[in-house]
Amino acid sequence: MKRLWPHLWATQTSLKLRFGIAFALLIASKILWLYVPLLYKTIVDALSPTLGAVTVVPIFIILAYGATRLMSQLLGELRDAVFAEVTQTAIRQIGLMVFKHIHTLSLRFHLDRQTGGLSRVIERGTKAIETLLKFLTFNILPTILEILLVATLFAYMYGISFAIVIILTLGAYILLTLIITEWRISYVRTMNETDNEATTKAIDSLLNYETVKYFNNEDHEAHRFGRALERYKIAAVKNTLGLSLLNSVQAFVICVGLVVIMIMAGLRVKDGSLTVGDFVALNAFVIQIYIPLNFLGFAYREIKIALVNMEQMFNLLDIPQEVKDLPQAPAINCAKGALSFQHVSFNYDERRSILNNINFEVPAGKTVAIVGSSGAGKSTISRLLFRFYDPTAGKILIDGQDIKTVSQDSLRKLIGIVPQDTVLFNDTIRYNIAYGCPSATEEEIIETTKAAQIHDFILSLPDGYQSMVGERGLKLSGGEKQRVAIARTLLKQPKIFLFDEATSALDTRTEKEIQKSLERLSKNHTTLIIAHRLSTVIHADEILVLESGQIIERGTHKDLLALGGVYTTMWERQSTQFSAD
Repeated sequence: MKRLWPHLWATQTSLKLRFGIAFALLIASKILWLYVPLLYKTIVDALSPTLGAVTVVPIFIILAYGATRLMSQLLGELRDAVFAEVTQTAIRQIGLMVFKHIHTLSLRFHLDRQTGGLSRVIERGTKAIETLLKFLTFNILPTILEILLVATLFAYMYGISFAIVIILTLGAYILLTLIITEWRISYVRTMNETDNEATTKAIDSLLNYETVKYFNNEDHEAHRFGRALERYKIAAVKNTLGLSLLNSVQAFVICVGLVVIMIMAGLRVKDGSLTVGDFVALNAFVIQIYIPLNFLGFAYREIKIALVNMEQMFNLLDIPQEVKDLPQAPAINCAKGALSFQHVSFNYDERRSILNNINFEVPAGKTVAIVGSSGAGKSTISRLLFRFYDPTAGKILIDGQDIKTVSQDSLRKLIGIVPQDTVLFNDTIRYNIAYGCPSATEEEIIETTKAAQIHDFILSLPDGYQSMVGERGLKLSGGEKQRVAIARTLLKQPKIFLFDEATSALDTRTEKEIQKSLERLSKNHTTLIIAHRLSTVIHADEILVLESGQIIERGTHKDLLALGGVYTTMWERQSTQFSAD
């Protein structure tokens, strides 16, 4: 509640006003609701034969009774309507805050996360806010207020004994509700965990639909999903049994309290100290209290479940950012785009070094390529340049500025990357290309698609640029996705180009065509190429050969061939394979 309150009591004056109006309507509604049994008592007494022959039907009192009852309910509905804006604003603010925070977390967190489980945590957490506010603000607090008012009224009008019975009944009810509900919460936690597990397994299996089919593992996937559902079923059954026990205990306590009150009232009517109207009013008061009190148990259970769900969501906010901007970090000032790695070392785990004392420069407007076998650390260099991680030693400079001292947002605006593994949004081709610059014009988009050699292919589709690419772009081939990624990056118009195996998914002919386009478009731009296929980097101003996280050879294509070292061996091997193909 401490973390939720600032979002309820928002800075906007209009929301504060709504909050105050809703609270005033709550008080007014409960005061009117208290008058309903008293007016009912007056009507019964007026119609009671013990008071003599009824000469006039109390029409005005009956009308007042109906109007009071109606106004109390209408004020309650108006209260909910006024407070809806406050509730939904809080939900939006917190949901957006969690979403933004998750995007600020490091790549390490996102590599370890489970998308299905994470989405369920956020979904349940935001819904839990609405549940909590609904029950706490408009059920728990009003009920407690009403009970206190009725207990005070009983003590004043009918004696302290009636107030004591109500308070004892209420105390027993709340105590038993707390004990049984706390016992049930453990099963709710288990249900949430198994629900996350089942959802994660289902989404993971569906995202890898083709792999499941390739290996005939439909039964295996169904068995995994079924095991998770079985654990959920066991916890859900125990939770339901606990709910039945709680409802039974609550019903018993309510019945005992009601019977005791009615016996006491009946004895007082018999000795003449109370009227029949008082008997009816007491019965109405008790039922009026116990109806919301019975609902109080349900509300408390819902609140406890909501708190569990909110706890999981707020735990996401407590995950610290691994890579953070310095306080008031300035935007990077990039005039030329010269890039420099100085004594850079990095490891994901202290037990295994990935990069070890890397030193190289990419002068402004020049092209440097990094080649090497898989696992040599090539892609790690691109992740460090984007500040997905910070080096464990050394520093990375752009135009002499350490990228750790500038804002990440300004840094990433400078760099355009075509990654090896292209993942697209489940939207249109146009949307995915325009993602590089959402404000781009149609002409600019078409220009980049022509440069990426994909414009003609898009026009050949039935829906053209409005064609859907499917989940993660599965409707497109690997080469088509790669060309969409190239177009998207070209549209961004970065000062520094980073190509991470940018043409690895293309056939030889298309690769050569796109390679020429990339060379032309990246001309006079600082360009860093990470590649395994050496034919794509022979034009580079300098080639670095990376092995086991260290630069073992460097020079131009001709210089490296003349050395007769690792690069020469790689070139001869790939040339032989190319000839065989």
